[in-house]
Amino acid sequence: MISPHNSQTPIRPAWIEINVSQLRQNLATIRADMPPTLKWCSVVKDQAYGHGAVEIARETVRAGASLLAVATLDEALELRQAQLQQAQLRQAQFGAPILIFGERPPNELAFCIENDFSIFVNDATQAKQINELAQQQGKRVNVHLEIDTGLSRYGIRWTKALPVIEAVLQLANLQLAGLMTHFAMSDELDKTFAHEQLRRFAEVAQQLRERKILPAPQTRLHTCNSGGYLDLPAAHFDMVRMGILPLGVYPSKVCRRVAGLMPVMSVKTRIAAIKEIEPGDTVGYGMGYRAESSRTIAVLPIGYGDGFPRVRNTGYVLIRGQRAPITGGNAMDAMMIDLTGIPAPQLWDEVVIMGQQGHEEISVHDLSAWGSTVSYDIMTRWSVRMPRVYVE
Repeated sequence: MISPHNSQTPIRPAWIEINVSQLRQNLATIRADMPPTLKWCSVVKDQAYGHGAVEIARETVRAGASLLAVATLDEALELRQAQLQQAQLRQAQFGAPILIFGERPPNELAFCIENDFSIFVNDATQAKQINELAQQQGKRVNVHLEIDTGLSRYGIRWTKALPVIEAVLQLANLQLAGLMTHFAMSDELDKTFAHEQLRRFAEVAQQLRERKILPAPQTRLHTCNSGGYLDLPAAHFDMVRMGILPLGVYPSKVCRRVAGLMPVMSVKTRIAAIKEIEPGDTVGYGMGYRAESSRTIAVLPIGYGDGFPRVRNTGYVLIRGQRAPITGGNAMDAMMIDLTGIPAPQLWDEVVIMGQQGHEEISVHDLSAWGSTVSYDIMTRWSVRMPRVYVE
């Protein structure tokens, strides 16, 4: 669990700031951009992409999210416990239903039913097992069924989905709360395969309409992630699932922009040491940097153990509103930067690793390019040893 920093202890000089005011502004902007009848599932898996699941869930539900989605039972339990604590304290609640993505192993099913979690069911045998467990507990379980339209991950192939859906509908203790699919590539310029996936999903939906199964007020059709919401309005159906967009991060560089969205996460540290090196001196493991002239080097107490990409002589940080290049290879707990040319740097000056300082900015997409990865990876890899500080 990622929790707010305890103000009674000194904060480590490497931390993550979450701008709650900007998050609220992002949420208001997205709500204004959305069709008024469109439902919204707030995806807060993996600690809301490193931002803190409980804190982000609370704000997104206040802004109108009707469903919270996670990926593991532990994540669901963390949210449920926080909801119960809020209720006991009679504070503002965020009591939206909780959906757990993916397949649940048999030993989790009874626990999910007991805690009223919505879960996925993707074959008739599993559906019968869940139905029997729900019957034993005297409950009716909300289930979603994933139609695999081409991602080839979870779900049942679109050509085989109809009999499974019909079997689920025959079970008295199951409530079909959702039919969904997931796009393999919704946020790039070429939408050919996304449109094909949409056609396959719509084909199943049409078959259900012909059998008078749809429309059903209790069953939501949902296909869109953040990229789908932005670029595929024909795929919105009843509900969209958004994780990174409210956080002010776009899923790609080419998807539609919504004016006013800004990142809510910044990563910061402080200068822990300053030293002068001479021509010929090397910096870092593997001696990947050799000075050609006298240089001023600073040490920052943050490294790949905290989640910064493992790089060598790649990228930069921001100090006093200026770029300072990363020098040599960063270590698990430290990285070195070249301060030469930065006016009057001082020990414990604030350094921006990701975010804005002055007129300069380092985006999550910059870090993902330096680390040869994607923005989702950068946001979720920040370690739990990095305190999250929530600021207005």
